[in-house]
Amino acid sequence: MSIVLLSLIKSIVQILLLLTGFAYLTYYERKLLGRFHVRLGPNRAGPYGLLQPIADAVKAIFKEEVIPDHVDKVIYLLAPALSLLPALVVFAVVPIAPDIEVFGRTIRMAVADVNIAVLYIVAITSVGTYGIILGGWSSRNNYSLLGALRTASQMISYELPLGIILTAIVVSTNIGRESGTMNLVEIVNQPRPWWLWLWLWLVFPLFFITMLAESNRSPFDLPETENELIAGYQIEYGGIKFALYMMAEYISMISGSAVMVSLFFGGWHGPFATPGTWYGPIIGFIWFALKIIALLFVYIWVRASMPRIRYDQLLQFCWKFLTPVSIIYLILTAIITVLDA
Repeated sequence: MSIVLLSLIKSIVQILLLLTGFAYLTYYERKLLGRFHVRLGPNRAGPYGLLQPIADAVKAIFKEEVIPDHVDKVIYLLAPALSLLPALVVFAVVPIAPDIEVFGRTIRMAVADVNIAVLYIVAITSVGTYGIILGGWSSRNNYSLLGALRTASQMISYELPLGIILTAIVVSTNIGRESGTMNLVEIVNQPRPWWLWLWLWLVFPLFFITMLAESNRSPFDLPETENELIAGYQIEYGGIKFALYMMAEYISMISGSAVMVSLFFGGWHGPFATPGTWYGPIIGFIWFALKIIALLFVYIWVRASMPRIRYDQLLQFCWKFLTPVSIIYLILTAIITVLDA
């Protein structure tokens, strides 16, 4: 089997998994929010409401398409797709299970096994901002433009501490090795001493906060503050175009959780996920999925518990707390790495 065909098959499987995950993440969130709010959540479409995501998809697809006359039509139509694609392709460098042997050939359980995976993640997540900015600008609506500008400011600000923390994690991969790595497959497979796990978990809450801001989730959902901006950057969007924006947000949650699982919680590693056995990839994928589900629970828990903060508080928290603390963490990680050498 050629490398191109194998990559194509893995890409198709990944996209199908992410689209299915997006559909049932909406169900998962609505059910959990229902429990947090002491209500039932979706319970009409199918047993236990399990067909609700399908009903929502059919409704979005067949809803009347309305394109306002005043929009910049080409950019207006392309913007939702530009927001969705980065959320899909970020997952490409994440290993979802241990390698498998097929007819004597080792197959990586990641679409792309690249040496600059961490840099790739930072670059691709930055591109996703353009879909929101262009959507708000092309709508030619003052409220949507203001929501898009908020997005630009928020995401550019929080990408700084996110990048610094990622740099610290890459620096820590030098410990116990001759050289560090930015390859996620190698980071997941690399054995780490117990004290290094504790050091990484120390900064995980800060990294999780930056991911909340990057994916526009509560309490950092300032770009779509419906009480201030009517609906934010997507005010002129409806039907399937609006659904694409929501799809981008939810898939970015899944992709972000997958990255956090790989960096902080050992990826697919878990009991009985033994590489080289026939059951290892299956058990490894189950552990990987369970860890992602646990992190998604935290996303939803935060949404149910935290009120939306003010915009000035958002930026002050980033520039006056997150950024200095992440820089200090990077410096300390570099010192520990040098002392361990």
